[in-house]
Amino acid sequence: MKLQTATQHDLALCEVCGQLGKLANNAQCIRCATRLHHRKPHSIQYTWALLIAAYVLYVPANLLPIMETRSLFGVQRDTILSGVAFLWNSGSWILALIVFIASVAVPMLKLLSMTLLVVSVQIKNTMAPLPRARLYRLLELIGRWSMLDVYVVAILVALVQAQSLATMAPGPGVLAFGAVVVLSMLATMAFDPRLIWDTANQTEINGEVSTHANQSTAA
Repeated sequence: MKLQTATQHDLALCEVCGQLGKLANNAQCIRCATRLHHRKPHSIQYTWALLIAAYVLYVPANLLPIMETRSLFGVQRDTILSGVAFLWNSGSWILALIVFIASVAVPMLKLLSMTLLVVSVQIKNTMAPLPRARLYRLLELIGRWSMLDVYVVAILVALVQAQSLATMAPGPGVLAFGAVVVLSMLATMAFDPRLIWDTANQTEINGEVSTHANQSTAA
């Protein structure tokens, strides 16, 4: 027995409270009055816009200084990568790996994974929809802990040995880094994972129509 989808019965889940409602002209959720849609409007466009902005800010987030230390000996500016190099050279290679993975590798992997999902939907790729859906769930889970990257930066700042007369201030890289974290989370929220299954279902429907047509022609 073939499973029926909510779209086939003109039903949709509310994006805010999860209430199932009947779609009609300007239909609203009966629980929270949110506008109902089969799919998130302009999901692909919004996701691409947020991803591009995150990619652009990823470069200054890693190249601009995240911390400025002023003392009697001058001004020292440290980036995330220079902090990783400092920890590695000082023998704290485990902490250096943690900082590198949390602040450099994970944000980039999140952006690349979201790009893979968006591109696969746009080119109507029907291969492995379940692994792609699981990848999206993983990105959602990671997104809830994305601010840990900022906490790692705070730990990195705390590890710096400053003189009593020294002053420390955040650099412009902190703003870019925080923006990358927020934009990657918003891109994940803007993407509609149901689009992954729409392509697979459409291919299945087209295959069934072709089979029936061939059977009718043969008859």
